[in-house]
Amino acid sequence: MKYYIIAGEASGDLHGSNLIKAILKNDPAASIQCWGGDLMQQAGGHLVKHYRSLAFMGFVEVLMNLRTILSNIAFCKKDITAFEPDVLICIDYPGFNLRIAKWAKKKGMKVVYFIAPQVWAWKENRVPSMRLSIDRLLCILPFEKQYFKNRWDWEVDYIGHPLMEVIDALEPLAHPLPLLKDQALIALLPGSRQQEIQKKLPIMLSVAKQFPQEHFVVAQAPGIDSTWFNALLPNLPNVHVVAANTYAILQHSKAALVTSGTATLETALLNVPEIVCYKGNPITLALAKRFVKIKFIALVNLIMDKEVVKELIQEDLTTTNLSIELKKLLEEPARQAAIKADYAALKQALTTGQKATEVAANIIQETLDRRFISKAAR
Repeated sequence: MKYYIIAGEASGDLHGSNLIKAILKNDPAASIQCWGGDLMQQAGGHLVKHYRSLAFMGFVEVLMNLRTILSNIAFCKKDITAFEPDVLICIDYPGFNLRIAKWAKKKGMKVVYFIAPQVWAWKENRVPSMRLSIDRLLCILPFEKQYFKNRWDWEVDYIGHPLMEVIDALEPLAHPLPLLKDQALIALLPGSRQQEIQKKLPIMLSVAKQFPQEHFVVAQAPGIDSTWFNALLPNLPNVHVVAANTYAILQHSKAALVTSGTATLETALLNVPEIVCYKGNPITLALAKRFVKIKFIALVNLIMDKEVVKELIQEDLTTTNLSIELKKLLEEPARQAAIKADYAALKQALTTGQKATEVAANIIQETLDRRFISKAAR
């Protein structure tokens, strides 16, 4: 069978790589063409375009890069047409993927959407079109199945969260800084896009002076230029950078400052108390406040429907506020215990007893089987 997979960011590359492995387990002769990253390529996909050239976030940023985005959409349609896949698999990345899914369905292709767009937060008006374009919608957050059923009368699949299998598979990792191997660290996870790193990392790093006895380790995401990244770092003896080794950093950390996104969930699943940091374009944020209908930005808080971890957003993201909240994490055992108790409940909510990507691969296979049964019947 021929599979065309589209992921547009680092987390999609991670989950896409495990999905490719699961697909190949079911279909060893599979031909897989993909948009994603190094992990998907290493797993067995033929990489057409890297997510680094696709990562635009925010209203203003998307408008500024509209010509590039439209060019990518046109190229993607052309490439899919030439490849002639048996199924199109979209991984999150809704601004791009929903357009491609709608086009593909009109062309008669089977479409499976792995990691449902977060329409419960904003852009609910996408749902009617999604129902017409998507054969199977795979949800990874426990409340999504009921949301689609109750609000839209749409039966979707809850498959569990694919991060669970990633975390469960981790072996104890070597300390990322051997010279500090007997010391716990404070992790700084500034994200994987240059625009978010530029806005948030300097503020996150500013607390290092307030805690000279602690070692702050900045996780440099894969694909980020080291020269550019290092130029953002202060010349302080307690600030270090480690490239492409985020899990090792977290496994040896006692606290973390984390940019909003998938990293907040990864940090929670590794049982590290965290502070969630977000600072974006003011125009983007003003527009978001008008349209976004959620109480929290951190996945941990959204899933648990309460403030498990502190969120410092926009003007609240200051050196003073970060220092106050970090001091609580480091010096108040009751605060740490409460967070970790909530983390345990979070893990329970995200566990189904099966690997999410294997469930997804089985559903994709089922969709393909139905397609060919239908063809045979005609």
